[in-house]
Amino acid sequence: MPQRDVLAAGAVVFRPGKRVLLVHRPKYDDWSFPKGKVDPGEHVTAAAVREVAEETGVHVRLGPPLSAQRYPNGDRMKSVAYWTGRAVGDDDVSGYLVNAEIDDVRWVDFDEAVELLTYPHDVDTLREAARRRRKTHALVVLRHGQARSRKAWRKDDRLRPLMAAGRLQAQHLVPVLAAYDVTRVVSSSSTRCVESVAPYADVTGWKLELEDALSEEAATAHEVLRVVDDLVHGDEGAVLCSHRPVLPAVFDALGLRDPDLEPGSMLVAHVRKGAVVATEIQSVR
Repeated sequence: MPQRDVLAAGAVVFRPGKRVLLVHRPKYDDWSFPKGKVDPGEHVTAAAVREVAEETGVHVRLGPPLSAQRYPNGDRMKSVAYWTGRAVGDDDVSGYLVNAEIDDVRWVDFDEAVELLTYPHDVDTLREAARRRRKTHALVVLRHGQARSRKAWRKDDRLRPLMAAGRLQAQHLVPVLAAYDVTRVVSSSSTRCVESVAPYADVTGWKLELEDALSEEAATAHEVLRVVDDLVHGDEGAVLCSHRPVLPAVFDALGLRDPDLEPGSMLVAHVRKGAVVATEIQSVR
């Protein structure tokens, strides 16, 4: 039976002036992007943010996704998921403590990066990233986690809670939303949606904004458009949590095809100047 790929994640991080963040690994004497293996049970988005922080000291938020790399790694194959990235806060790397794994970290101009990168596949990734480097913010459209059965629930459906599996999904969602620097948490007022995003709001301290207009009982196309329009034309990363029957109206407001999300899954829309420029699907278990 073929062995599974080694899974890794990283980011091509830009700063103003089309400067990109590179690292040097003395073990291989190569220049590359900050990246590393995904830990067991870790979400790939969280791994990308963690690896950048560990290898450069810079905390980033993820932007549009890039094509994955896949290449031989000893007797196995290695798959690396990449995103564009931007620093959240200080991007100074002069104080980074070099070590046996990373002995140099630099912001370099795009043309210098093309010359400095060791591997041709990294140059290809850089050129792709350069086309997607402009600043965006994420709008995460989330279908609530796995909830108690509608048929078995005898009370007001708005009070129907998550099952244990759904509560676990809500916990696993925390580092994923953090990877996109979500600072607005907007949810249907129904319990199963609130419980899906409450752990993230609790951990981060961001206000949990409840919207009856995103509930199954009160949603209208006009009100959904109002909520979506507010988030699209803002400049903050945001999550919008709603229900399967309401999500088609959300995606219609975004001008996107409905991806028919499973419970606990999300579409991440990367928005620039009020327009969606890239999307990706993520899920948590």
